[in-house]
Amino acid sequence: MSRRCELTGVGPMVGHNVSHSNIKTKRRFLPALAPASLQSEALGQTFKLRVTNAALRTLDFKGGLDAFLIKASDEDLSPRALKIKRQVKAKLAEQAAA
Repeated sequence: MSRRCELTGVGPMVGHNVSHSNIKTKRRFLPALAPASLQSEALGQTFKLRVTNAALRTLDFKGGLDAFLIKASDEDLSPRALKIKRQVKAKLAEQAAA
């Protein structure tokens, strides 16, 4: 399982551990991923996604999963999130037509 946020695309970063004597050794900074059940208002479904804690705060700020997905770029989203985004767009277009 990849260590990548399904909504924001955040993945591991690299850096250095720096000792007291200033010796640098490589290390990885892993994102704080958490499994989350996210509710889609338009679809009336719950989706389980692995997202970062920062993405959960962003979801609250943007107004939920649907609003976040509509504004998110397709390059950042995982294939599962992209599929949900397409379903939400189709449902909203269907509601607007009716």
